[in-house]
Formats: sequence, structure tokens, C-alpha cells
Amino acid sequence: MNQAADPHCFDKWQDGWCQGAQTCKSPNFGPRPRQAVIDLIVVHSISLPPGVYGGGEVKQLFTNQLDWDAHPYFQSIRGLEVSSHFFIERTGTVWQFVSCNDRAWHAGASAYRGRENCNDDSIGIELEGLEGDLFEDLQYEALGRLCAALGRQYPVAHIAGHEHIAPGRKKDPGPGFDWQRLQNNVAWPSQYFPEF
Repeated sequence: MNQAADPHCFDKWQDGWCQGAQTCKSPNFGPRPRQAVIDLIVVHSISLPPGVYGGGEVKQLFTNQLDWDAHPYFQSIRGLEVSSHFFIERTGTVWQFVSCNDRAWHAGASAYRGRENCNDDSIGIELEGLEGDLFEDLQYEALGRLCAALGRQYPVAHIAGHEHIAPGRKKDPGPGFDWQRLQNNVAWPSQYFPEF
């Protein structure tokens, strides 16, 4: 099933797991702080190796199964243990790795809306892509529907890119990402979004 084509496919949840997403559980997560309010969505971009799409390397990275010797680039990230709640492929297929009730390891050193450690109270969504490059229509459709569904499940009040929560350190999703298009897709007020 093409998830991006079904406007209601992300509306069923169980214990922080979206029933409309494909599941690939990551060991890289932990509990959120007790006082955490899950009110931020962070949009990222990733491809492994950079600029190569359609393989299973991102899923392997998030599940600690990446063969570090399979490509020279992987030596630069060898031993990295990271995860995101969601990963949206170029085809619009959505994968979930960590329950949204738990803390995924996607933001790193970060701060936004006056709070540090954005992993504590955010949901991370990785788009298959390269920072600064363009993204596919199916990705925007899936991302918009997923964000809207997250907003119905959690008190989301902010959405930002990795570049906004870790400026100078991260540049994704970058200038190729169309924030206005995402805002139009979810129909949220402009104050939810970074300035664009």
C-alpha cells in the first residue's frame, strides 16, 4: 500500500507506535524525562552513503547493523549509535524505529524554543535525501499526513529542521526543503514553523 495515498493511514496508534508505518525497531532509545511535553517535531535528511538512495543502509544504521566496511564513507561514522522515530523513503514509505513515547537519539546537542536537549521532548523524522537537495512529492505527502497525525496524538506546537535546533553544527534538511509546502500540507499556523 502506498501510505502517502491514504489520508487516514497514520491515525491508528498503540503505545506510541503508528500502525500505518512499517516497523523496524531500534535498540537506540531511552525514556523521556518525566516532565517532558512532546511538542516539537524535528525534520532531518539522511542518505547512506550520502546521495545514494533506495538501499537499506539507513535502517541498518538505526538498528546497529550497518557494515562499517561496506563503503569508505562509513568509516567516518563507525560506531555511531543513533535513531529517529521515523524515516520516510523517496517512495513515500514510512518506517518507524522508536515509539514516540520514548526518546530517540536524533537531535544530539541542540536547543530550541528556550529548551536544550531536544531529544527529550521531540519526535524526529528523517527524510531520505541530501541536505540542500530536493525531496520527492510522495515524501511531502507522507510527511504532511504524518505530522498532522502526530499533532492529533501529541501536543505539537513547533516544527523545525535539524539546522534550526543545532545551527552551525547541522545543515539538514537544508535549502532544498520546502517549508511553505509542509505548512500548506498540515494547515498549521506560521508560528509553529521556523522563519522561511
